[in-house]
Order: sequence, then C-alpha cells, then structure tokens
Amino acid sequence: MKVVVIGDGGSIEVEAVARVKDHGNDVELVSDSSGVNILTGAGLSEALENCSVVVDLSGPPSLDDGVLTEDCGLVIDEEAVMQTLCRSTTNLLSAAVAAGVKHYVALSVVGVDRLREGGYFRALYAKEALIRQSRIPYSIIRTTQLFESACDIAEAATEDWIIWVAPVQIRPVSCAEVATLVAHTASFRPLLGVREIAGPDELRLDTFVRAALSDIGEHRRLFTDDRSPFFGARLRHHDLLPGADAYTAPTHYGDWLDNRRTPGFRDHHN
Repeated sequence: MKVVVIGDGGSIEVEAVARVKDHGNDVELVSDSSGVNILTGAGLSEALENCSVVVDLSGPPSLDDGVLTEDCGLVIDEEAVMQTLCRSTTNLLSAAVAAGVKHYVALSVVGVDRLREGGYFRALYAKEALIRQSRIPYSIIRTTQLFESACDIAEAATEDWIIWVAPVQIRPVSCAEVATLVAHTASFRPLLGVREIAGPDELRLDTFVRAALSDIGEHRRLFTDDRSPFFGARLRHHDLLPGADAYTAPTHYGDWLDNRRTPGFRDHHN
C-alpha cells in the first residue's frame, strides 16, 4: 500500500515515515523541498498517483504561522492563516479524490473544538470541517502539546524578553508517540471521526515551558497571566486537556528530558 506523508520535513514527518514503513507500507514524504506545493497545488497529482492513504501533517500551529515581534510576541494574521490552511487543504482533498485515495489522515490539536473562534485554532477547525465534508473516508488525530514544542511556545509568548503564558493545564506528549499513532491509524480502517492522544502527566503550561528552558540553560523570566494568548487564542484553564477516552502515551516528560541529555540524543532527533 502506498502512503504519502504531507509536511515540511520536520521531526514528526520523519518519525511518521519511519513508523509507516514499520507497518510494511511503501511511503513517500512530500514537501516543498520535493517539488510539491500544496498551496498552489503544483505537483500534487503526480505525488498522489497510485496513493491509497494520505497523511496530512500540515496542521498544528508553529512560529511560521505569524510574525514574531519584540513588543507583542507572536502576532497572527487570522484571515491569512485561514485562507492559507483552507486553500492548501482544499487542494489536497481535490487531488486525493482525483487519485482515488481511500483514507485521509490528518493531524490536529486537542481543544480545537473549544477554541474554534480564536487565533490559529479558528483556521484549524475550518480545516477539520473541510475534511469531514469531503468524499474521502478520514481519520483526525488531535494531539496535545509536543514535548519538542516547548521552546517554540516560549518564543511565541515572549514580550520584551519576558515570557507570558496562561496558567492552564496541559498533558504534553512526545513527537515519536504521536507519529506512531498516526502511522498505526493510517495502516488500518478509517476512524470516520476523531481520536485524541496525550501524555501521562498533567502539568501547567508555565511549568512545562520553564522545565524545557532550564534544560537548555535558558533563563528568561517567565510569568503567568490569564489573559496571555496561545497562538492567538484566549484560553480557559482546561481548554487544552483531552477527553476521558484519549489514548495515553507512556513517556513521561521528565523521563524524556533526562533521555535527551544522553550522548547522541540531540543529534538523532534534530
């Protein structure tokens, strides 16, 4: 079975490709660097030829979705992000239908249904709606914050060299475990719905970010404020927590931090 993974070639895409191969599938990673542009649709038809499953990892927010400013942290143009994400998804879905794709797997974010009116989450919820409305059987995997995303979250929340984050609860998870669930989902029947994945530890967002920065010797001041946005969205205390039926990945955040201090870990994962 041919599986095409769509992304920017980052860690989660590389992990997903490896895990899809572990299931005995033929897999190809498609990104701008491979000559395919999902925003314009250029090269998509050729990339999806004879493809059975598309794995769309172009969803979760990143620093690329806004402009980092010294005074206000990450500033997101919601309309621009909405147009970009919806156009890219529409192109992908159209090409997938034309290619006869049988299963469309997309990565999303836990809480998008509660935060659908603000910031990046508004665009991500619209993307989910396009997938649901398509003619392709689908599976949507919603993930909590990745262990690897803590420093990006800090950058997005930095104003005048001070990090401001909302004191909300999260259950972060490792990139490798999300990729494993995505690959497993892609290798079996479509869910025709949503599945969530989270880590085993519930902690506050500021604790999560502070631990990551301390681990790399970064000592910017970090404060909490209920009004601090998260990629453009205002958060309530439990908006980023998964539901009771979420899959709980086994790796603890503290163990992951300890492991990445071992020789060779950073080189292998960067």
